[in-house]
Amino acid sequence: MSHDTSHEHHEPAPYSTFVLVWIALLALTTITVAGSLLFPGTVGITIAGIVTPIKAFLVMYWFMHLKWESRGLRIMVACAFLLLVILLAGLFGDLLFR
Repeated sequence: MSHDTSHEHHEPAPYSTFVLVWIALLALTTITVAGSLLFPGTVGITIAGIVTPIKAFLVMYWFMHLKWESRGLRIMVACAFLLLVILLAGLFGDLLFR
């Protein structure tokens, strides 16, 4: 049997990095919830729409280990992420002009 050696080994990030990312995700979630409670309607949705891609990026980059993946995979994920941003922008355009 052959072994797949296409992945390079990397130094794992220290636990403190993951804790800081987790705290950032908690803070961003708090901003999202507070925004929806304090500003119901379009403003709350806009806050959530701005915070959501940031949270998605943090999860993909650190917890899904995208930081250490190949360039090709990072480009594919970036294209999907760009599509998410475009779709959210279209959603906001629809909400703002209703």
